Amino acid sequence: MNGKFNTIPSLASNSVYLGMMLALVGGFTDAYTFIGRDGVFANSQTGNMILLAVKAATGNLKDALTHIPPIAAFISGVLVAEAVKLPNVRQLVYSYRRSILILECFVLIIVGFLPESVPNVAVTMCISFVTSLQISTFTKIDKWAYSSTMTTGNLRTAIQAACTAVKEHDEDAKRQFTGFSAILVFFTFGALLGTFSTIYMGNCSIWIASGVLIVALILYHRDRGYYRKNDLRQSH
Repeated sequence: MNGKFNTIPSLASNSVYLGMMLALVGGFTDAYTFIGRDGVFANSQTGNMILLAVKAATGNLKDALTHIPPIAAFISGVLVAEAVKLPNVRQLVYSYRRSILILECFVLIIVGFLPESVPNVAVTMCISFVTSLQISTFTKIDKWAYSSTMTTGNLRTAIQAACTAVKEHDEDAKRQFTGFSAILVFFTFGALLGTFSTIYMGNCSIWIASGVLIVALILYHRDRGYYRKNDLRQSH
């Protein structure tokens, strides 16, 4: 049993590998809602705020209002993520990061089952809520702050790290550039995958993102030592 599990990689909450998987999901869900759900972004509230302002300014108030619910859902997700970090709440959920991954995966699975008759705004709000939980919970790769659902800050960090690595031959900066470049690549790949799968598979394509989260959850579960604890119990 131990030998089998030791051959499986594990993911710490701040590992680059987990960051890559979450970035893939982030890119996927944004493309999914933009392509299949009224051109609204689930993750990028910058885009929603800009589109809200532009459409309101041009007199298209009906379309402008469609960008308000995902913004509100995103805010709610951040508030919930902060509440889960409170000591009393953390004792109840045991591992709040694991709980966030489970909740996100569960919601995305449900979204894939929803019929076409369900309003797009309801689906977008669900995805905005869980992705805001993700971005508020998994905030670092290694020791550096990053975002798994937006790329502007990641791109800036990657370029700054590249400049430092070239100018100062800094190994730490090289590692930072490599990690953030991987995040950017996986986010882009997730957006591409989300676009094509949504076009050809429809609403159930979101299950691809939930599948990635299931893999991430299994590997993160192992890193936290749950498998090892179970093995120890069984050996006594």
